[in-house]
Amino acid sequence: MAAFCAHAKLNSLCVVSSATSLTLSSNGSCGRGRMRNGRGRNFLIVRAASSPTEVASNGVGATVKMPSYEEGQLERPRWTGETPLSRLVGALISFKPLYSVLKLGARQVLISTAEKTNIPWREMTREILESEVYKELDNVQNLSIVYPEYYLNPFHAYDEGNLSWLAAAEAEAATMSMVRRAIPDASSLDEANQIVRGNWLKAIEQHHQQFSGNTTIKYILDVGCSVGVSTRYLANKFPFAKVTGLDLSPYFLAVAQFKEKEGTPRKNPISWVHANGEDTGLPAKSFDLVSIAYVIHECPARAIVNLVKEALRLLRPGGTFAVTDNSPKSKILQELSPVLFTLMKSTEPFLDEYYLSDLEGIMREAGFVNVRTILTDPRHRTVTATVPH
Repeated sequence: MAAFCAHAKLNSLCVVSSATSLTLSSNGSCGRGRMRNGRGRNFLIVRAASSPTEVASNGVGATVKMPSYEEGQLERPRWTGETPLSRLVGALISFKPLYSVLKLGARQVLISTAEKTNIPWREMTREILESEVYKELDNVQNLSIVYPEYYLNPFHAYDEGNLSWLAAAEAEAATMSMVRRAIPDASSLDEANQIVRGNWLKAIEQHHQQFSGNTTIKYILDVGCSVGVSTRYLANKFPFAKVTGLDLSPYFLAVAQFKEKEGTPRKNPISWVHANGEDTGLPAKSFDLVSIAYVIHECPARAIVNLVKEALRLLRPGGTFAVTDNSPKSKILQELSPVLFTLMKSTEPFLDEYYLSDLEGIMREAGFVNVRTILTDPRHRTVTATVPH
């Protein structure tokens, strides 16, 4: 399970309500500004949080209004599911010679557009591949893992999917690109992260404060942690918690551990676990927060159900479950051009199953309560829920 999301290669518009929405920065000041999209219209850009360090320093417990984003007219994009358009795209992708061209094109678009936004994709990849990261593999790899069949499929234009050093080396740059494309008018990657990561963390924090019965977040599990980007954000937001990152790819975990060792030592070091999020083998009722970020669009429907059930098992009463991923109701995603959604579907084999899944219903059926969904940026929703007390 990776943070390397194919939607990273797609263009988007930043659409934010004009209502005033403020959040405290690390120095106690409020930040907001206005940007212009390509059509010359003004939109409010909310300074929701910043880098992982500043996200952590924002006042825990502060109540701030979550910015609102524009939804589309449909329940899901027309290019998903069993629509004629979806079937046409599926037929094109199933034609192997064309699929190979699409796969190569998707990869080239992703790399070139990332570098146009000052993300040094090739340089970052080279630094990882030429580092001592390979020594970490033996420390994180669980040789008894049996990979589910769907995980062995090609993902994201990699024939080996997430089970390769190249995918692991490129994952962080791809994640940066995803954030930049979610907020294309942001002046920098840091500003885009203030919105994308900041609103996600804010949604988690506010849900837990409202429904947890005053329980403290002491233990966090990040399922599908990839190379640890989301894990580090969680660890910095909740510095007193013990955080565990779990992923099916030992290559991703090796990069995560390598990068964490290069950083500033933490009071509570992050633990890395090589396991299947559908059946982790971790003790029941051992976490206060289980988070899954940008993962389930890569999973078949049966895996999504299993991930939700496993999260319920792992959480303590009053614990919070949070999933952030593509929003079926995103106006931006519903209005993608045919070229862009065809490229996206060519590298995401289970995208239709994701968009056809009723995630909120799956959570309720598993036993979660207080299920809430909010668009936390123009492309992504965060769905939060609580384990009954």
